[in-house]
Amino acid sequence: MTTPLFLLRCVQLGISLSELELLTIGLVNDMFCERERDDEEWSILADQDAMDKF
Repeated sequence: MTTPLFLLRCVQLGISLSELELLTIGLVNDMFCERERDDEEWSILADQDAMDKF
């Protein structure tokens, strides 16, 4: 990942430079990936019983 791409992702997530001091590159990447999946439609959602079995 290039520096401009990283900074673009920070802007897209609304992360300021002062907040960026508290975050790692990996955390920013994870936040971006999760945001991209927010609109994903999931056919099956786990309930508490499924989590307990897990």
